[in-house]
Amino acid sequence: MKRFVLGESRSQSTLFPELLDDYVSEDNPVRVIDVFVDELDMRELGFKGVDPKATH
Repeated sequence: MKRFVLGESRSQSTLFPELLDDYVSEDNPVRVIDVFVDELDMRELGFKGVDPKATH
C-alpha cells in the first residue's frame, strides 16, 4: 500500500483547450444549429423536466 497519492505535475500544460467553444470557428455551420436549438420551446414540444428545480 502506497503512503502518498501522486497527482499531476503543476507545470504540465493541457493538451486540449479549456472550452469546447474553442474548437469551433466563428463561421462554422454548427453555430446556426446551436442558436436554433436554443430558441426552441422544449415545454411546448412536450419535453418533461424542462423547468429547473428550486435550489437554496
